[in-house]
Parts: sequence; C-alpha cells; structure tokens
Amino acid sequence: MNGIAPQMPRPLAQDWDWQQDAACRDLPTEMFFHPDGERGPRRRNRENAAKAVCASCPVMMACREQALRLQEPYGIWGGLSEDDRLTIINRRERTELTVASAS
Repeated sequence: MNGIAPQMPRPLAQDWDWQQDAACRDLPTEMFFHPDGERGPRRRNRENAAKAVCASCPVMMACREQALRLQEPYGIWGGLSEDDRLTIINRRERTELTVASAS
C-alpha cells in the first residue's frame, strides 16, 4: 500500500485474545472477503452486511486498529472496507509528512 512496513503483532496470546469475542467468529468468511470480480450493488450489499456485523461487535476497535496497523489489503475489518482503510492510511501519511516537513 505504501512505503511504511506494517508492524506485525507479537506472537503473544493477549495480543490476539480479542478475536475470541469477535461477532464474525462463526460467520462465513465470504461475508467479509469479496470474490474475484465482485462489483457494483452486489459488492456494496455484501460490504454493508459485513459492516453491520462489525457495528455490533464488542471488539470492533481492536480489530480496526490491527487492520490499520497491519495494512490489511483485503476484506472488511473493524467495520472498514479496503477502500476505507486505504483512505485512512493515506490521510495519516499525509499528516505525518506535513508535520515532519514543518519541523
């Protein structure tokens, strides 16, 4: 996605335990990851359904933070689509570059 390498979580149970409480845990992965060639209303509907699951998830923010930190390239994570995450990551990078150049 960008020039900054994602920071992988440490292989410690407490860094991954939040996944045990995820609302998506027992749902089909196809709900959160698009098949090749999926476009338009079908993709939007699937993404909206996945985001609705995320909206009621008790660990949504932990999921979102990890997806942003790892720069997950595919799927719905923490209520964010691939495009949503890319927008946030790019905005953060622009802010960091602006702050760095002002220093």
